[in-house]
Amino acid sequence: MSLERVNPVQLSPATGFSHAVVATGGRLVMLAGQTALDSEGKVVGETLPVQFETALGNLLAALVAAGGAPGDLARVTVYTTDVADYRAHAAELGLIWRRLAGRDYPAMAVIGVVRLWDVQALVELDGIAVLP
Repeated sequence: MSLERVNPVQLSPATGFSHAVVATGGRLVMLAGQTALDSEGKVVGETLPVQFETALGNLLAALVAAGGAPGDLARVTVYTTDVADYRAHAAELGLIWRRLAGRDYPAMAVIGVVRLWDVQALVELDGIAVLP
């Protein structure tokens, strides 16, 4: 199994994501959307960075339980209830990402939504990983 990150020079520089990821071989793991829920099903944290860290940790916990690792992520979609707040915290969110998931960035998108399943949730992440 291999993941090749593709960032064509004619596109804007890929900062914190890859423009394309080519997966060869392996098993696909579809990761359900994860928010900042604790083990009791309660949303924790009142700020986007705190919730992002928990949601990413939950996504990675599901991935590890399926036999994967952060470098196996091929695609992640981030849903946020406030895109302006997400952009304002982009540098901090990037630090959280690198600390938890490293620098092998998947193809990513950030999508603004009206609300998430739990009204207190500010961010949700889902993804696709390719395991050997």
